[in-house]
Amino acid sequence: MIELAIQPLRLIDFIDIILSCVLVYFIYKMLKGTNALSILIAFFVLFIIWRIVSFFQMHILSEIIGQFISVGAIGIIIIFQPEIRRFFTMIGSKSMERGKRGKFLFWKITNKKENNLNTSVLVQAYQHLSQSKTGALIVLSKRNDLESIIHTGEVLDCEINSQLIETIFFKNTPLHDGALIIKGNTIKAARCILPVSTNYNIPASLGLRHRSGIGITEQTDAISIMVSEQTGNISIAKAGNLEENISPTRLQEFLNNEFNS
Repeated sequence: MIELAIQPLRLIDFIDIILSCVLVYFIYKMLKGTNALSILIAFFVLFIIWRIVSFFQMHILSEIIGQFISVGAIGIIIIFQPEIRRFFTMIGSKSMERGKRGKFLFWKITNKKENNLNTSVLVQAYQHLSQSKTGALIVLSKRNDLESIIHTGEVLDCEINSQLIETIFFKNTPLHDGALIIKGNTIKAARCILPVSTNYNIPASLGLRHRSGIGITEQTDAISIMVSEQTGNISIAKAGNLEENISPTRLQEFLNNEFNS
């Protein structure tokens, strides 16, 4: 007969429960809307079953499920690689922001935005590209400098200009295919190759341009803006999420909130 030994709850147990709930909430928030969430829930249910059969000393079943759990831990790391990368990128970025606003000995360190993004130039360019149904993909770098992506294309390093952006994406120019990378108010490179998203929730009607635009935001903190060649619709991707068919006014508001606030 199994005897249950009930121990009194300590203060540290309440803290442990609260912190565990907070951790689970942030994991859920990060994975919400992705296929990874259903996989994580299935793994969690399997873990609960394993703990139950272990408690009732069902040795054979416990051993079988335990093997799945041990192999599954490695599988979780492989399956959730983009989410884990984005999580640590977010943690590092927030830590750097706090560090830049803190103090070092007697000196106060501030994090001033020296060069706000010239959003009007981008909105004007996208308005013209949308009206002419010219396919375009621009990636706006934030804290991640995207150096590995920049070197896959043609390095330009020139100031942003609406006419230049429209010329680059004109279908007869050699630089129109691929992504344009912008850092601050500088066009860093054109014709860059981006990682393609493997998210199965992306509508089948969206092509490689949109999948690439979403893919780079899954792995970095960058923002990507696409123009559909078929419809002329403008779309924004951030953190793996896509907002379709937005107006120039909405684009201006979004860019100001992301880069100039």
